[in-house]
Amino acid sequence: MKYQPIDPALFSENRERFEKRLKPNSIAIFQSNDEFPRSGDQSFMFRQNPDFFYLSGIDQEQSILLLYPDCPNPLYREVLFLRQTNDYIKVWEGHKYTKEQAQASSGIRAVYWLDDFDNIFQSIIHYAENIYLNTNENDRYAHTVPYRDLRFIEQLRERFPLHHYERAAPIMRDLRAVKSETEVMLTRKACGITRDAFIRILKFIRPGVMEYEIEAEIIHEFIRQGATGHAYLPIIASGPNANILHYNDNNQVCRDGDVILFDFGAEYANYNADLSRSVPVNGRFTERQKAVYNAVLTVLKGSKELLKPGVVWNEYHEQVGELMTAQLLHLGLLSANDVKNQNPAWPAYKKYFMHGNSHHLGIDVHDFAGRYTPFAAGNILTVEPGIYIPEEGLGIRIENDVLITADGLVDLMADIPIEAEEIEDIMNN
Repeated sequence: MKYQPIDPALFSENRERFEKRLKPNSIAIFQSNDEFPRSGDQSFMFRQNPDFFYLSGIDQEQSILLLYPDCPNPLYREVLFLRQTNDYIKVWEGHKYTKEQAQASSGIRAVYWLDDFDNIFQSIIHYAENIYLNTNENDRYAHTVPYRDLRFIEQLRERFPLHHYERAAPIMRDLRAVKSETEVMLTRKACGITRDAFIRILKFIRPGVMEYEIEAEIIHEFIRQGATGHAYLPIIASGPNANILHYNDNNQVCRDGDVILFDFGAEYANYNADLSRSVPVNGRFTERQKAVYNAVLTVLKGSKELLKPGVVWNEYHEQVGELMTAQLLHLGLLSANDVKNQNPAWPAYKKYFMHGNSHHLGIDVHDFAGRYTPFAAGNILTVEPGIYIPEEGLGIRIENDVLITADGLVDLMADIPIEAEEIEDIMNN
């Protein structure tokens, strides 16, 4: 791993909070992620299962976490199983955790090799009444791949059909949404690296540069500062490309007079940043471009004032829609008649602002949280309004990451240039 060691107290506290939610005499099993084949003898870069990492801090494939707080054998109340290295693996793949390193990273004392799992599991499973199993229940995900968790569940149900099976995901959904001080610190680190990458490209951009050249400058800064890499596929969308919400080609020339929409973020220690900015290729916004930019920025600032503990997701987005409608009327993109006759199910503003304004952020970029759970202190959210005008070849999105606290909102990206004049000054100096 490129990142610095994380205090294992984070993972010990996470396990303790999880275990308090279990029914009496329950065992819970969490699997690491699969290794996904890319081609003949290559795999895609490994990325740890977020729930497994949240509870263990272990960033390695072929690992299992077993939690059984009421286990009659105290040796097996928290057990970590790891892939055992050998001389071949050492030569071809390099570092793997030793038992001592895994203990230090996770705070778990009982660490065994993966080959020991079946024997240990068989010796205790019959004393448990409930088995908690984990699956991906993010409501943005539609299951199409029989991943490691699902394969394990199928095997377990066949072997132990009379146990009571429970879902771990509802517990994880509640726990992961509220971030600890350490998680906030790691997110701040990812945001700081993202800030430096943005300032770097402001000084690099000029008419004639290719979108992928800008992408190269971003990843250079990420890796230079110890980030794993991109938190998600970066969007470098110049001119009309900005009207494609998930544009990832990044292969066009940036032309004088156009605006570039950026959406990128660094991943650090599995925690993510998510930034959007829109900047003029030649370093100066036109009057129209600046008007649209400032309209989006006004919605962002107004949205931040709405985010407080207890606010409900749908009501928040309805209020954001009202803010956006006012700006679109001011820009002449909507008329009063458009608003008067709008379909409540698809308000008039959706023609120019068709995506959500916020999502939870954490170990996943679209982090695991309850869509119908009111916002709470400790939530980290994005705020990302946008206005997209295909007929003008112009798309503007501005996005910061914020932390809700009992004392107000904290903008984790407050030190990243956001005012139009500030961006112009950096690009021209």
